[in-house]
Amino acid sequence: MLKLVQNEWMKIFNRPGTYVMLVLLVLMVSVMGAVIKYQENGVKIPNNDNWRSGLEEQNKSFKQQLEEMDGAGYKEAKEHIKRQMVINQYRLDHNISPNQEEYSAWDFVKDASNLISIAGLFTIIVAAGIVASEFNWGTIKLLLIRPISRWKVLLSKYLTVLLFGLMMLFILFVFSTLLGAVLFGFPEAASPYLNYFNGKVTEQTMLVHLIIFYGLNSITLLMLSTMAFMISAVFRNSSLAIGISIFLMFMGAQGTRLLAMKFDWAKYILFANTDLMQYFEGVPMVKGMTLTFSTIMLILYYALFIFLAFYIFKKRDVAA
Repeated sequence: MLKLVQNEWMKIFNRPGTYVMLVLLVLMVSVMGAVIKYQENGVKIPNNDNWRSGLEEQNKSFKQQLEEMDGAGYKEAKEHIKRQMVINQYRLDHNISPNQEEYSAWDFVKDASNLISIAGLFTIIVAAGIVASEFNWGTIKLLLIRPISRWKVLLSKYLTVLLFGLMMLFILFVFSTLLGAVLFGFPEAASPYLNYFNGKVTEQTMLVHLIIFYGLNSITLLMLSTMAFMISAVFRNSSLAIGISIFLMFMGAQGTRLLAMKFDWAKYILFANTDLMQYFEGVPMVKGMTLTFSTIMLILYYALFIFLAFYIFKKRDVAA
């Protein structure tokens, strides 16, 4: 299996397009860093010594707003206010100042997470072509005449896609951290990130928070790459796999959100569950959704994609 994966890895890096993807990702991070650095010059954040009284007044204002809000249309706003009130109270109880220090490397790494969608786009392109291209070039027969099970051949290709996606995320995270350290530096005092979940607040180091943040925001990358791989294996058409996957990447969540405004069954759609950050820093798309529910739905969709890819690839007549 290891040799099969190595072979697929070499195929990917024998294509000039792979290096173009890597250069584009690094270039985008560099441009983002340069723009933020330019905008940051001359901007200083004043220190607020009266932050305790400020948070107390803010919570009083929040309570008044909650009393004035009524109706289902305020659900998301009310949840956001309740979340902020709990965090404010935690700061008061544990004497954690909200005073924002100067923009640091950790802030840049979090901002750079917006480029995860670009890393996902490149991974989708690889996933969509890794099987279909073998049929288009006629090289699939050379793979299958070997004394190796078909499922092993397909698994090696899928593992290569996952490794490529992980590599893109690793490059994005590490390069943004290094560039952020050079341009902005690390904060002198390590302030914890206050994580809110199920009405409770816990402290996390920024490094741990960012690793979790990147991981949760990569769920869409994993699911869409797997779907593109499935379409590539089932229909042997890379253009179809790329087109459908990219369209769903940019439109799936928005379309699902529109359906969720009127129909509760929208919670069973894949894109209602890919954003797990909604349980930590937002509001579930449909009332009644939980982290456990979304995890189960993601596992079911993932199993379906993998089953279709392997079952049809194994049964397909290559000579047809």
